[in-house]
Amino acid sequence: MLGPSTAPRYQHVRLFTSSSRRLTEDNKSQKPKLTHVSESGTAHMVSISDKTPTKRVATAKCTVRFSDSTAVDLIKQNQMKKGDVLGVARVAGIMASKRTPDLIPLCHPIAISHVSVEAELGRDADGASVEITATVSCDGKTGVEMEALTAASTAALTVYDMCKAVDKGMVIQGLRVVLKEGGKSGRWVEGMKTD
Repeated sequence: MLGPSTAPRYQHVRLFTSSSRRLTEDNKSQKPKLTHVSESGTAHMVSISDKTPTKRVATAKCTVRFSDSTAVDLIKQNQMKKGDVLGVARVAGIMASKRTPDLIPLCHPIAISHVSVEAELGRDADGASVEITATVSCDGKTGVEMEALTAASTAALTVYDMCKAVDKGMVIQGLRVVLKEGGKSGRWVEGMKTD
């Protein structure tokens, strides 16, 4: 999903998520470990049975950047052959968030309380784009980061699908979590320093 033009801007790519538990004075010398890998190195679903349910929120963002501003004009005028691009992208993102455990093998099924997907047209020095923001919340034992990422990425893919007849040079870039709240690790916001 990352195009060649995003390499300088997003050089850090995390392939796996390490444990998000804060290090205490007793275990500062221990390195964070992958949570979905057993001692023998096999993938497994993490047990959340001992966790206490808390309010969980996650927000993910990404951008669909156009190579031709014609697409943006057609979206604004609701003239794309496939219909209302931004409206369909929002619904697709919401639907996808609810299907996350079907797509990501070790992701727990979660009773989602709310999903919001915003898709807004924008223009800057780099050209025209659709900025996508997905926020997911629940009261549960595990976070909703994957649901937010799935919502944002699917909304972006939907924009791409609906506009590809007009602009074959679109790039989807910058998919990331920008906010995470709840659980033992508490609140994290993009750009926040971690110990």
